[in-house]
Amino acid sequence: MTDRWHSFLDSQAATRPTAPALADTTGLRWTYADLDAACDALGARLAGQGVRPGDRVLILSENSAPTVAALFACSRIGAIAIPVNARLTAGEVDRIVEHARPAAVLMTTEVSPEAAQHAERMGAARISGPFGTLHLAMPFPSAPDADQDIAVILYTTGTTGAPKGVMLSHANLVFAGKASVKVRDMRADDVIYGVLPITHVFGLASIVTAVSCAGAFIRLEPRFSVARLYDALNDGVTLLSAVPQMHALLMQYTREQGHRSLAGSSLRVVTSGAAPLDPAWKREAEAFYGVALQNGYGMTETTAGVCVTRNSFGDPDISTGPALPGVEIDIDQDVPGGGDGVGEVLVRGPVVMKGYYRNPEATAAAIDPEGWLRTGDLGRIDAREHLHIVGRTKELIIHGGFNVYPPEVEAALNDHPQVIQCAVVGRKIAGDEQVLAFVQASKDDWPDVEKLRAFAAERLAGYKRPARIVVATDLPAAPTGKILKHKLVEHFAHELDEDEVSSKA
Repeated sequence: MTDRWHSFLDSQAATRPTAPALADTTGLRWTYADLDAACDALGARLAGQGVRPGDRVLILSENSAPTVAALFACSRIGAIAIPVNARLTAGEVDRIVEHARPAAVLMTTEVSPEAAQHAERMGAARISGPFGTLHLAMPFPSAPDADQDIAVILYTTGTTGAPKGVMLSHANLVFAGKASVKVRDMRADDVIYGVLPITHVFGLASIVTAVSCAGAFIRLEPRFSVARLYDALNDGVTLLSAVPQMHALLMQYTREQGHRSLAGSSLRVVTSGAAPLDPAWKREAEAFYGVALQNGYGMTETTAGVCVTRNSFGDPDISTGPALPGVEIDIDQDVPGGGDGVGEVLVRGPVVMKGYYRNPEATAAAIDPEGWLRTGDLGRIDAREHLHIVGRTKELIIHGGFNVYPPEVEAALNDHPQVIQCAVVGRKIAGDEQVLAFVQASKDDWPDVEKLRAFAAERLAGYKRPARIVVATDLPAAPTGKILKHKLVEHFAHELDEDEVSSKA
């Protein structure tokens, strides 16, 4: 049998028991021996309540020490962990619960008001021990799954339809942890800022799993706060993994504090993921951090990692890098938006999920008989075998018969000094699609829309230029900080309607 996910913790607890493992915002600070004891105690509590190997345990949580204990406790007793962000609505949570039918639901009520609300409506009981304080509900009779290789099920965010649970195996997570440590040169003396939600694959696989593999220390944050991130980076953090939106907000905040960079920080590794880079922004970010900015590509269905860069400082490469050792990538150009080297990215190897939980039809549509996963992302592979992501097959905009890739338009607008970040989507109109741009800016440095239009016109062909530009102080975002593109048109419907009226006046 392959190594189980919790084997990383077993190794650290056996060889480095007094080494610091994690700390959270409630004041909990655990060594690896403490984390080991917490997992044993919580695993025993769950088993005593009737949870058996193969049972599902839903962990309704935000980042905290008990969240990590719950994840590894499930692995130790052979249960399947289902981490779910507590900030989901009651309806969203209930749909996942009904689909997964967990034997137990754990809630991190000490760090999440929303988790406390869910606990109250579920009639959960308070439990405490070496694992901290949690609330526990037992909604369904035990009904174990036969597949003992599943470690976690992650439910992906969808705009419509039933939730889809991505089944990741112990082998998936073990590979991801080891690969993350190697490509980032992660060391036991590293201090990692853990704000990416553990309930999402980036935080789960590339942060928590990698940290336990390396024996490093993680500072857990339940929610993104640019001020707390700024303070942490000036207080010993050595490794930061974030999405571009977090990097952009941090740079803006630092300027507001009267500084242009993080000179003097302990940072040695900074990574970005979940969205494409553009050259000007990458140069700005590297000057700000004083270290090379590494990029990567992955998704829930690939246990986060597919490609990662290992570039030197100042390298202009804005690709997502080559495939991880043991992982294969290919391009299918026979898709909408494909051609001239661009097509849907296909992935095969030890990172690919086992499938979608209780959904064999969706699994068969996503993974072909040869093991290739259709990612839904559009990309191309350059002469160095580096992957470049150019957009999503579902986000491709066809305007006037031309293909418009949103990342290209976003990169042009992000070059403007008053733009913190932006997102571009298409909106269908009679016989065509409009290009819409949503720009985030500081209220103290508000850009003029017409000047933004002129700025974009200098950099983009006519068919790529936004028909509408909406400027706001905030854009709708997921807990990871990733912009929720599918909510933009609805969220800013009033501004778009006003713009439509004024354009016709």
